Amino acid sequence: MIEIRLSENDSIEWAIKAFKRKMQRSGILRELRQKRYYTKPSVARQLKSAAAQRRKRKERQGGRS
Repeated sequence: MIEIRLSENDSIEWAIKAFKRKMQRSGILRELRQKRYYTKPSVARQLKSAAAQRRKRKERQGGRS
């Protein structure tokens, strides 16, 4: 459970920004989006493999300069 503690002088805008930041870092929204629809195990493996290939390609390109 994500929790933001506020003091008397904290603004609502700050609280909202802090909450959004914590939500993003925790990965809750990403997990919800993934679980919105059922994906077959074979499709999940394909997606995972494609993501790994993209990461490797990005690493290789990042090394060149």
